[in-house]
Amino acid sequence: MGSELEGVEALLAEARRAAAMPDPAERLRLRQAAGLSRPQVAGAVGVEPQTVANWETGRTEPAPPARGKYLRLLEGLAEIHPAPKEPRPATHEPAPQVAADLPRQPIPPAAPQRPAESPAARAARAGHERHQERRRTTSAEQTREELGQLVTGAVHEELTKAGGDAESAMDKLAKRAIPDVMRLFAATRKTARYEYTAYPALPDILRKPRKDAPDLIWEARPSWRHPGHRRHPDGDLHVTALDANAAYLSAMKTWLPIGRLEHSATGEHDKKRSGVHLITPPPWHHPELPSPLGDREEAGPLWITEATLRLLLRLAGPKHRLLDPPVIHESWTSSATENFLDALRQILATVRADALASRDDVTAHYIKAMYSKFVSTMGESHNNRDITRPDWMHIVRAQAFANLWGRAFKAHQAGLTVISAMGTDELHLAGDWHTVFTEGRGLSEMKVKTDRDGAPVHYTVARSSR
Repeated sequence: MGSELEGVEALLAEARRAAAMPDPAERLRLRQAAGLSRPQVAGAVGVEPQTVANWETGRTEPAPPARGKYLRLLEGLAEIHPAPKEPRPATHEPAPQVAADLPRQPIPPAAPQRPAESPAARAARAGHERHQERRRTTSAEQTREELGQLVTGAVHEELTKAGGDAESAMDKLAKRAIPDVMRLFAATRKTARYEYTAYPALPDILRKPRKDAPDLIWEARPSWRHPGHRRHPDGDLHVTALDANAAYLSAMKTWLPIGRLEHSATGEHDKKRSGVHLITPPPWHHPELPSPLGDREEAGPLWITEATLRLLLRLAGPKHRLLDPPVIHESWTSSATENFLDALRQILATVRADALASRDDVTAHYIKAMYSKFVSTMGESHNNRDITRPDWMHIVRAQAFANLWGRAFKAHQAGLTVISAMGTDELHLAGDWHTVFTEGRGLSEMKVKTDRDGAPVHYTVARSSR
Protein backbone atom coordinates (compact mmCIF):
# COMPACT_ATOMS: atom_id res chain seq x y z
CA MET A 1 0.00 0.00 0.00
CA GLY A 2 2.86 2.34 0.89
CA SER A 3 4.54 1.89 -2.49
CA GLU A 4 1.24 2.61 -4.28
CA LEU A 5 0.83 5.87 -2.34
CA GLU A 6 4.42 6.81 -3.16
CA GLY A 7 3.66 6.26 -6.83
CA VAL A 8 0.57 8.48 -6.60
CA GLU A 9 2.53 11.20 -4.79
CA ALA A 10 5.22 11.06 -7.46
CA LEU A 11 2.62 11.54 -10.17
CA LEU A 12 1.05 14.44 -8.26
CA ALA A 13 4.45 16.05 -7.82
CA GLU A 14 5.10 15.72 -11.53
CA ALA A 15 1.67 17.23 -12.30
CA ARG A 16 2.35 20.17 -9.96
CA ARG A 17 5.65 20.86 -11.69
CA ALA A 18 3.99 20.69 -15.11
CA ALA A 19 1.29 23.09 -13.98
CA ALA A 20 3.98 25.50 -12.75
CA MET A 21 5.56 25.77 -16.20
CA PRO A 22 5.35 29.41 -17.42
CA ASP A 23 3.51 30.04 -20.66
CA PRO A 24 5.53 30.42 -23.90
CA ALA A 25 5.54 34.23 -23.86
CA GLU A 26 6.95 34.25 -20.32
CA ARG A 27 9.62 31.71 -21.26
CA LEU A 28 10.76 34.03 -24.04
CA ARG A 29 10.63 37.09 -21.77
CA LEU A 30 12.75 35.45 -19.09
CA ARG A 31 15.46 34.32 -21.51
CA GLN A 32 15.67 37.72 -23.18
CA ALA A 33 15.61 39.55 -19.84
CA ALA A 34 18.66 37.52 -18.78
CA GLY A 35 20.43 38.19 -22.07
CA LEU A 36 20.74 34.48 -22.83
CA SER A 37 20.79 33.01 -26.33
CA ARG A 38 18.79 29.95 -27.34
CA PRO A 39 21.99 27.91 -27.86
CA GLN A 40 23.04 28.76 -24.26
CA VAL A 41 19.71 27.58 -22.85
CA ALA A 42 19.71 24.51 -25.11
CA GLY A 43 23.19 23.52 -23.95
CA ALA A 44 22.23 23.90 -20.29
CA VAL A 45 19.12 21.71 -20.47
CA GLY A 46 20.40 19.21 -23.04
CA VAL A 47 18.34 19.95 -26.18
CA GLU A 48 18.78 21.62 -29.57
CA PRO A 49 18.33 25.41 -30.00
CA GLN A 50 15.34 24.80 -32.26
CA THR A 51 13.65 22.87 -29.43
CA VAL A 52 13.99 25.94 -27.20
CA ALA A 53 12.50 28.03 -30.03
CA ASN A 54 9.55 25.62 -30.22
CA TRP A 55 8.99 25.91 -26.45
CA GLU A 56 9.05 29.72 -26.66
CA THR A 57 6.56 29.86 -29.51
CA GLY A 58 4.24 27.21 -27.99
CA ARG A 59 4.72 24.83 -30.91
CA THR A 60 5.77 22.08 -28.48
CA GLU A 61 5.88 21.69 -24.70
CA PRO A 62 8.93 20.68 -22.65
CA ALA A 63 9.10 16.96 -21.93
CA PRO A 64 11.25 14.87 -19.58
CA PRO A 65 14.13 14.63 -19.02
CA ALA A 66 14.82 18.21 -20.13
CA ARG A 67 11.61 19.62 -18.63
CA GLY A 68 12.85 19.53 -15.03
CA LYS A 69 16.09 21.34 -15.86
CA TYR A 70 14.26 23.89 -18.00
CA LEU A 71 11.68 24.59 -15.27
CA ARG A 72 14.42 25.04 -12.68
CA LEU A 73 16.16 27.52 -15.00
CA LEU A 74 12.95 29.48 -15.54
CA GLU A 75 12.23 29.55 -11.80
CA GLY A 76 15.70 30.95 -11.14
CA LEU A 77 15.36 33.56 -13.88
CA ALA A 78 11.94 34.58 -12.56
CA GLU A 79 13.54 35.33 -9.17
CA ILE A 80 16.15 37.55 -10.85
CA HIS A 81 13.80 39.11 -13.40
CA PRO A 82 10.26 39.13 -11.96
CA ALA A 83 7.41 39.96 -14.28
CA PRO A 84 6.47 43.67 -14.25
CA LYS A 85 3.42 44.41 -12.15
CA GLU A 86 0.26 45.06 -14.09
CA PRO A 87 -1.22 48.57 -13.60
CA ARG A 88 -4.30 48.76 -11.39
CA PRO A 89 -7.57 49.31 -13.24
CA ALA A 90 -8.75 52.91 -13.25
CA THR A 91 -11.62 53.86 -10.89
CA HIS A 92 -13.93 56.85 -10.66
CA GLU A 93 -13.30 57.41 -6.97
CA PRO A 94 -11.88 60.84 -6.15
CA ALA A 95 -8.17 60.86 -5.38
CA PRO A 96 -7.39 61.38 -1.70
CA GLN A 97 -6.29 64.91 -0.86
CA VAL A 98 -2.75 65.38 0.35
CA ALA A 99 -2.38 67.41 3.50
CA ALA A 100 -0.86 70.78 2.76
CA ASP A 101 1.78 70.42 5.47
CA LEU A 102 3.16 67.09 4.17
CA PRO A 103 6.34 67.36 2.12
CA ARG A 104 5.96 66.70 -1.57
CA GLN A 105 7.65 63.50 -2.79
CA PRO A 106 10.33 64.06 -5.41
CA ILE A 107 9.36 62.93 -8.89
CA PRO A 108 11.62 60.05 -9.94
CA PRO A 109 13.61 60.62 -13.12
CA ALA A 110 12.11 59.13 -16.27
CA ALA A 111 13.60 55.85 -17.40
CA PRO A 112 15.98 56.27 -20.34
CA GLN A 113 14.24 55.60 -23.63
CA ARG A 114 15.54 53.13 -26.17
CA PRO A 115 16.77 54.71 -29.41
CA ALA A 116 14.11 54.81 -32.10
CA GLU A 117 14.13 51.67 -34.17
CA SER A 118 15.70 52.28 -37.57
CA PRO A 119 13.87 51.42 -40.83
CA ALA A 120 16.31 48.53 -41.37
CA ALA A 121 15.61 47.18 -37.90
CA ARG A 122 11.85 47.44 -38.44
CA ALA A 123 12.19 45.60 -41.74
CA ALA A 124 14.20 42.84 -40.08
CA ARG A 125 11.66 42.49 -37.27
CA ALA A 126 8.77 42.39 -39.75
CA GLY A 127 10.57 39.79 -41.83
CA HIS A 128 11.18 37.67 -38.73
CA GLU A 129 7.51 37.81 -37.75
CA ARG A 130 6.35 37.08 -41.29
CA HIS A 131 8.75 34.14 -41.49
CA GLN A 132 7.33 32.69 -38.27
CA GLU A 133 3.73 33.03 -39.43
CA ARG A 134 4.21 31.40 -42.85
CA ARG A 135 1.89 28.44 -43.46
CA ARG A 136 3.40 24.95 -43.34
CA THR A 137 2.28 22.63 -46.13
CA THR A 138 4.68 19.66 -46.22
CA SER A 139 7.09 18.08 -43.78
CA ALA A 140 10.07 19.12 -45.95
CA GLU A 141 8.82 22.70 -46.11
CA GLN A 142 8.17 22.67 -42.38
CA THR A 143 11.70 21.48 -41.69
CA ARG A 144 13.18 24.19 -43.90
CA GLU A 145 10.90 26.74 -42.24
CA GLU A 146 11.95 25.73 -38.74
CA LEU A 147 15.63 25.82 -39.67
CA GLY A 148 15.11 29.18 -41.35
CA GLN A 149 13.83 30.46 -38.01
CA LEU A 150 17.29 29.81 -36.55
CA VAL A 151 18.51 32.53 -38.93
CA THR A 152 15.68 35.01 -38.42
CA GLY A 153 15.70 34.31 -34.69
CA ALA A 154 19.38 35.25 -34.47
CA VAL A 155 18.66 38.55 -36.23
CA HIS A 156 15.77 39.26 -33.87
CA GLU A 157 17.97 38.42 -30.87
CA GLU A 158 20.83 40.74 -31.89
CA LEU A 159 18.45 43.57 -32.78
CA THR A 160 16.81 43.24 -29.37
CA LYS A 161 20.20 43.34 -27.62
CA ALA A 162 21.22 46.34 -29.71
CA GLY A 163 18.02 48.23 -28.93
CA GLY A 164 17.12 48.38 -32.63
CA ASP A 165 20.53 49.69 -33.74
CA ALA A 166 20.89 47.99 -37.15
CA GLU A 167 24.62 48.67 -37.61
CA SER A 168 25.49 47.27 -34.19
CA ALA A 169 23.35 44.19 -34.83
CA MET A 170 24.98 43.59 -38.22
CA ASP A 171 28.42 43.78 -36.64
CA LYS A 172 27.47 41.19 -34.01
CA LEU A 173 25.82 38.92 -36.59
CA ALA A 174 28.91 38.97 -38.82
CA LYS A 175 31.06 37.90 -35.87
CA ARG A 176 28.82 34.91 -35.06
CA ALA A 177 28.20 33.93 -38.70
CA ILE A 178 30.66 31.00 -38.76
CA PRO A 179 29.43 29.09 -35.67
CA ASP A 180 25.82 29.89 -36.60
CA VAL A 181 26.10 28.57 -40.16
CA MET A 182 27.91 25.46 -38.93
CA ARG A 183 25.07 24.74 -36.48
CA LEU A 184 22.60 25.25 -39.31
CA PHE A 185 24.63 22.93 -41.55
CA ALA A 186 24.67 20.27 -38.81
CA ALA A 187 20.90 20.59 -38.42
CA THR A 188 20.37 19.98 -42.15
CA ARG A 189 22.38 16.76 -41.91
CA LYS A 190 20.15 15.16 -39.25
CA THR A 191 17.72 13.79 -41.84
CA ALA A 192 20.37 12.96 -44.45
CA ARG A 193 20.62 9.45 -45.84
CA TYR A 194 24.39 9.15 -45.57
CA GLU A 195 27.32 10.23 -43.43
CA TYR A 196 30.19 12.36 -44.62
CA THR A 197 33.84 12.70 -43.62
CA ALA A 198 34.53 16.07 -41.99
CA TYR A 199 38.26 15.49 -41.36
CA PRO A 200 39.60 13.17 -44.08
CA ALA A 201 43.24 12.29 -44.55
CA LEU A 202 44.32 14.75 -47.25
CA PRO A 203 46.69 14.13 -50.16
CA ASP A 204 49.72 16.44 -50.24
CA ILE A 205 48.32 18.45 -53.14
CA LEU A 206 45.54 19.73 -50.84
CA ARG A 207 47.88 20.69 -47.99
CA LYS A 208 49.37 24.15 -47.70
CA PRO A 209 53.19 23.94 -47.61
CA ARG A 210 53.12 26.99 -45.33
CA LYS A 211 50.42 29.02 -43.61
CA ASP A 212 50.74 31.84 -46.11
CA ALA A 213 51.17 29.61 -49.18
CA PRO A 214 48.40 28.08 -51.33
CA ASP A 215 48.05 24.40 -52.13
CA LEU A 216 48.38 23.05 -55.68
CA ILE A 217 44.75 23.33 -56.84
CA TRP A 218 43.97 25.76 -59.68
CA GLU A 219 40.60 27.51 -59.26
CA ALA A 220 40.42 29.36 -62.61
CA ARG A 221 39.25 32.73 -61.27
CA PRO A 222 40.20 35.20 -64.04
CA SER A 223 40.84 38.85 -64.61
CA TRP A 224 40.13 38.63 -68.33
CA ARG A 225 39.61 41.44 -70.83
CA HIS A 226 38.65 41.10 -74.48
CA PRO A 227 41.89 41.56 -76.45
CA GLY A 228 40.08 43.24 -79.34
CA HIS A 229 38.57 46.14 -77.38
CA ARG A 230 39.96 48.87 -75.15
CA ARG A 231 38.38 51.59 -73.05
CA HIS A 232 37.96 54.83 -74.96
CA PRO A 233 35.68 57.81 -74.15
CA ASP A 234 34.65 58.04 -77.81
CA GLY A 235 34.22 54.30 -78.30
CA ASP A 236 31.23 53.03 -80.21
CA LEU A 237 30.34 50.18 -77.85
CA HIS A 238 28.54 51.01 -74.59
CA VAL A 239 29.48 48.63 -71.77
CA THR A 240 27.62 47.78 -68.57
CA ALA A 241 29.38 46.17 -65.59
CA LEU A 242 27.19 43.46 -64.06
CA ASP A 243 27.34 41.47 -60.83
CA ALA A 244 26.12 37.90 -60.43
CA ASN A 245 24.17 37.81 -57.18
CA ALA A 246 25.33 35.59 -54.30
CA ALA A 247 27.76 33.66 -56.51
CA TYR A 248 29.02 31.39 -53.73
CA LEU A 249 25.49 30.64 -52.54
CA SER A 250 24.44 29.49 -56.04
CA ALA A 251 27.67 27.51 -56.39
CA MET A 252 26.86 25.40 -53.32
CA LYS A 253 24.84 23.21 -55.71
CA THR A 254 27.79 21.27 -57.14
CA TRP A 255 29.24 17.77 -57.12
CA LEU A 256 31.07 17.27 -53.82
CA PRO A 257 32.96 14.20 -52.57
CA ILE A 258 31.44 12.96 -49.32
CA GLY A 259 34.14 10.55 -48.16
CA ARG A 260 37.91 10.28 -47.99
CA LEU A 261 39.58 10.91 -51.35
CA GLU A 262 41.07 7.84 -53.03
CA HIS A 263 43.77 7.83 -55.68
CA SER A 264 43.19 6.64 -59.24
CA ALA A 265 45.47 6.62 -62.30
CA THR A 266 43.02 5.19 -64.85
CA GLY A 267 42.67 8.49 -66.69
CA GLU A 268 38.89 8.11 -66.79
CA HIS A 269 36.19 10.37 -65.36
CA ASP A 270 33.48 8.73 -63.24
CA LYS A 271 30.40 10.96 -63.16
CA LYS A 272 29.31 9.47 -59.83
CA ARG A 273 32.52 10.57 -58.10
CA SER A 274 34.08 13.95 -57.38
CA GLY A 275 37.40 15.36 -56.30
CA VAL A 276 40.50 16.87 -57.90
CA HIS A 277 42.26 15.84 -61.09
CA LEU A 278 45.69 16.23 -62.70
CA ILE A 279 45.14 17.10 -66.37
CA THR A 280 46.89 18.44 -69.41
CA PRO A 281 44.45 21.06 -70.71
CA PRO A 282 43.72 21.53 -74.40
CA PRO A 283 44.50 24.87 -76.07
CA TRP A 284 41.82 27.56 -76.14
CA HIS A 285 41.23 29.21 -79.52
CA HIS A 286 38.34 31.59 -78.77
CA PRO A 287 39.67 35.09 -77.94
CA GLU A 288 36.13 36.49 -77.76
CA LEU A 289 35.49 34.46 -74.60
CA PRO A 290 37.48 33.94 -71.37
CA SER A 291 39.25 30.61 -71.13
CA PRO A 292 37.55 28.03 -68.85
CA LEU A 293 40.90 27.95 -67.03
CA GLY A 294 40.94 31.69 -66.44
CA ASP A 295 44.20 33.59 -66.81
CA ARG A 296 46.61 30.66 -66.61
CA GLU A 297 49.61 31.37 -68.82
CA GLU A 298 51.84 28.40 -67.96
CA ALA A 299 51.71 25.39 -70.25
CA GLY A 300 51.64 21.80 -69.12
CA PRO A 301 49.76 19.71 -66.52
CA LEU A 302 47.86 21.24 -63.59
CA TRP A 303 45.54 20.13 -60.78
CA ILE A 304 41.93 21.24 -61.22
CA THR A 305 38.68 20.65 -59.35
CA GLU A 306 35.68 18.56 -60.31
CA ALA A 307 33.71 21.67 -61.28
CA THR A 308 36.40 22.81 -63.73
CA LEU A 309 36.81 19.34 -65.22
CA ARG A 310 33.07 19.00 -65.81
CA LEU A 311 33.05 22.42 -67.51
CA LEU A 312 35.91 21.40 -69.81
CA LEU A 313 34.25 18.07 -70.68
CA ARG A 314 30.94 19.82 -71.35
CA LEU A 315 32.60 22.30 -73.74
CA ALA A 316 34.42 19.44 -75.47
CA GLY A 317 31.18 17.49 -75.93
CA PRO A 318 29.05 17.22 -79.08
CA LYS A 319 26.81 20.15 -78.11
CA HIS A 320 29.62 22.74 -78.16
CA ARG A 321 32.91 21.27 -79.52
CA LEU A 322 34.81 24.37 -78.40
CA LEU A 323 37.95 22.43 -77.48
CA ASP A 324 39.45 18.95 -77.29
CA PRO A 325 38.86 16.83 -74.17
CA PRO A 326 41.53 17.29 -71.49
CA VAL A 327 43.96 14.45 -70.82
CA ILE A 328 43.36 13.10 -67.28
CA HIS A 329 46.56 11.71 -65.74
CA GLU A 330 45.39 10.91 -62.20
CA SER A 331 42.63 11.76 -59.76
CA TRP A 332 41.80 11.89 -56.06
CA THR A 333 38.06 11.25 -55.75
CA SER A 334 35.28 9.89 -53.56
CA SER A 335 31.65 8.93 -54.09
CA ALA A 336 29.71 12.14 -54.57
CA THR A 337 26.38 13.94 -54.80
CA GLU A 338 25.31 17.23 -56.33
CA ASN A 339 22.81 17.90 -53.54
CA PHE A 340 25.03 17.60 -50.48
CA LEU A 341 24.77 21.29 -49.53
CA ASP A 342 21.42 21.88 -51.20
CA ALA A 343 19.32 21.85 -48.00
CA LEU A 344 21.56 24.52 -46.48
CA ARG A 345 21.57 26.47 -49.76
CA GLN A 346 17.77 26.43 -50.00
CA ILE A 347 17.30 27.67 -46.43
CA LEU A 348 19.75 30.54 -46.89
CA ALA A 349 18.29 31.38 -50.31
CA THR A 350 14.72 31.44 -48.97
CA VAL A 351 15.54 33.70 -46.02
CA ARG A 352 17.64 35.91 -48.32
CA ALA A 353 14.71 36.29 -50.76
CA ASP A 354 12.36 37.20 -47.89
CA ALA A 355 14.86 39.75 -46.59
CA LEU A 356 15.28 41.39 -49.99
CA ALA A 357 11.50 41.52 -50.54
CA SER A 358 11.00 43.32 -47.23
CA ARG A 359 14.10 45.56 -47.62
CA ASP A 360 15.58 43.88 -44.57
CA ASP A 361 19.26 44.82 -44.95
CA VAL A 362 20.20 43.35 -41.57
CA THR A 363 19.14 39.80 -42.45
CA ALA A 364 20.52 40.08 -46.00
CA HIS A 365 23.90 41.15 -44.56
CA TYR A 366 23.85 38.22 -42.11
CA ILE A 367 23.01 35.69 -44.85
CA LYS A 368 25.88 36.95 -47.01
CA ALA A 369 28.29 36.60 -44.09
CA MET A 370 27.04 33.06 -43.44
CA TYR A 371 27.45 31.61 -46.93
CA SER A 372 30.65 33.49 -47.82
CA LYS A 373 32.40 32.54 -44.57
CA PHE A 374 31.09 28.98 -44.76
CA VAL A 375 32.79 28.54 -48.13
CA SER A 376 36.00 30.39 -47.28
CA THR A 377 36.60 28.61 -43.94
CA MET A 378 35.68 25.01 -44.78
CA GLY A 379 39.30 24.32 -45.75
CA GLU A 380 42.29 24.60 -43.44
CA SER A 381 41.13 27.57 -41.34
CA HIS A 382 41.71 28.44 -37.69
CA ASN A 383 38.34 30.25 -37.77
CA ASN A 384 36.40 27.03 -38.33
CA ARG A 385 37.43 23.91 -36.42
CA ASP A 386 34.27 21.95 -37.27
CA ILE A 387 35.34 20.86 -40.74
CA THR A 388 38.47 20.46 -42.86
CA ARG A 389 37.51 20.01 -46.51
CA PRO A 390 39.78 22.13 -48.73
CA ASP A 391 38.56 20.05 -51.68
CA TRP A 392 35.01 21.33 -51.05
CA MET A 393 36.22 24.92 -50.77
CA HIS A 394 38.05 24.71 -54.11
CA ILE A 395 35.16 22.96 -55.85
CA VAL A 396 32.53 25.51 -54.71
CA ARG A 397 34.74 28.42 -55.74
CA ALA A 398 35.47 26.80 -59.10
CA GLN A 399 31.75 26.15 -59.58
CA ALA A 400 31.10 29.86 -59.01
CA PHE A 401 33.43 30.70 -61.90
CA ALA A 402 31.95 27.92 -64.05
CA ASN A 403 28.53 29.53 -63.48
CA LEU A 404 29.93 32.95 -64.48
CA TRP A 405 31.54 31.44 -67.59
CA GLY A 406 28.16 29.96 -68.52
CA ARG A 407 26.58 33.41 -68.31
CA ALA A 408 29.34 34.89 -70.48
CA PHE A 409 28.76 32.17 -73.07
CA LYS A 410 25.00 32.73 -72.98
CA ALA A 411 25.51 36.47 -73.61
CA HIS A 412 27.95 35.73 -76.44
CA GLN A 413 25.49 33.34 -78.11
CA ALA A 414 22.81 36.07 -77.92
CA GLY A 415 25.03 38.48 -79.88
CA LEU A 416 26.40 40.54 -77.00
CA THR A 417 30.13 41.31 -76.74
CA VAL A 418 31.84 40.02 -73.62
CA ILE A 419 34.32 42.73 -72.63
CA SER A 420 35.66 41.31 -69.37
CA ALA A 421 35.13 38.69 -66.69
CA MET A 422 36.62 39.06 -63.21
CA GLY A 423 36.69 36.73 -60.24
CA THR A 424 33.55 34.67 -59.82
CA ASP A 425 30.80 37.28 -60.13
CA GLU A 426 31.69 40.24 -62.38
CA LEU A 427 30.83 40.37 -66.09
CA HIS A 428 31.11 43.39 -68.42
CA LEU A 429 28.91 43.27 -71.51
CA ALA A 430 28.42 45.51 -74.55
CA GLY A 431 24.91 45.47 -75.96
CA ASP A 432 21.40 45.27 -74.53
CA TRP A 433 22.00 42.79 -71.72
CA HIS A 434 18.31 42.92 -70.70
CA THR A 435 17.52 40.70 -73.67
CA VAL A 436 19.53 37.92 -71.99
CA PHE A 437 19.31 38.46 -68.23
CA THR A 438 16.65 39.71 -65.82
CA GLU A 439 17.73 42.66 -63.69
CA GLY A 440 17.32 42.18 -59.95
CA ARG A 441 18.92 40.70 -56.84
CA GLY A 442 17.58 37.17 -57.16
CA LEU A 443 19.97 34.24 -57.53
CA SER A 444 19.21 33.83 -61.24
CA GLU A 445 19.27 37.59 -61.91
CA MET A 446 22.03 40.15 -62.53
CA LYS A 447 22.43 43.62 -61.10
CA VAL A 448 24.38 46.61 -62.38
CA LYS A 449 27.65 47.13 -60.55
CA THR A 450 28.06 50.47 -58.78
CA ASP A 451 31.14 52.53 -57.93
CA ARG A 452 32.10 53.90 -54.51
CA ASP A 453 29.62 56.74 -54.88
CA GLY A 454 26.78 54.35 -55.72
CA ALA A 455 26.65 55.30 -59.41
CA PRO A 456 26.09 52.55 -62.04
CA VAL A 457 29.28 51.50 -63.85
CA HIS A 458 28.99 52.24 -67.58
CA TYR A 459 31.76 53.07 -70.06
CA THR A 460 32.54 52.87 -73.78
CA VAL A 461 35.11 50.82 -75.67
CA ALA A 462 36.66 51.02 -79.12
CA ARG A 463 38.16 48.29 -81.26
CA SER A 464 41.87 47.94 -80.62
CA SER A 465 44.28 48.90 -83.38
CA ARG A 466 46.37 45.80 -82.72
